[in-house]
Amino acid sequence: MLYSTFLAAVHVASIASVRARGHSHTHFHKVRGINEVFALGANNNPADVQDGTGAGSDWYTTYSGDGSAAAGWPLMAQWVSFEDMVNANKGVMRVSCVNLGSDNGPDDSEDEIDLVLNAVQYVSYLTNVDHRFILAIVLQESKGCVRVRTTNNGVQNPGLMQAHDGAFSCNMEGNLQTPCPASQIFGMIFDGVGGTSTGDGLAKILNQLASSGNDAQAYYRAARQYNTGSIAQDGDLDVGGHSTNCYASDVANRLTGWVWAETACSL
Repeated sequence: MLYSTFLAAVHVASIASVRARGHSHTHFHKVRGINEVFALGANNNPADVQDGTGAGSDWYTTYSGDGSAAAGWPLMAQWVSFEDMVNANKGVMRVSCVNLGSDNGPDDSEDEIDLVLNAVQYVSYLTNVDHRFILAIVLQESKGCVRVRTTNNGVQNPGLMQAHDGAFSCNMEGNLQTPCPASQIFGMIFDGVGGTSTGDGLAKILNQLASSGNDAQAYYRAARQYNTGSIAQDGDLDVGGHSTNCYASDVANRLTGWVWAETACSL
């Protein structure tokens, strides 16, 4: 299914007004995300699936420091193409639910995987957030399992992106939905990127952190803040709040081709 037909399949994204990205608002019925747009993001075209350096390398490099090129973190020019990232990670998504544990239900079907990937493309179009980065966060949070369980560290975090107080899930209080409807899959991605009524999504975080342009450091910093809600004063992306060690480093590696290779980074 092409992203251009995804809206019709979802049945939740009824467009009340068409906007030029970054200006007037597009309204969606039944979607709680605030639809924040990354103002400094590139006007990336989700049809451009070959927007990178190829497949990269399935190798893990432990990155530390503030996410800058000077600290050794990869530039956006070193990111893999969306097409290659998808092809490399479909195998992960096919076994994601079972690998995460029995309470995450059956593994994704091919149709569900396609719906996830098309939702990533469409939400990227709506928000200006790079589709590769969205997919990297999906993989980091849920490995792409559409029935991933909700986590709770004081706030419910459901769905593919474990969105802060998100409204969408195919595994709510043990009620597994198989197949997972397109409306729920779209909502899970939209909440994580556009934000919810009580939590910032990737687009708003990027607007807060990106001082100029669409550079990679802003994305790595956004990954840390999405995970933990804050960044250490010294900028160290391995420190801050109730965080997952190596979260930003993992995301950087996913963007440069890491899939299965072993990592010495402490999870």
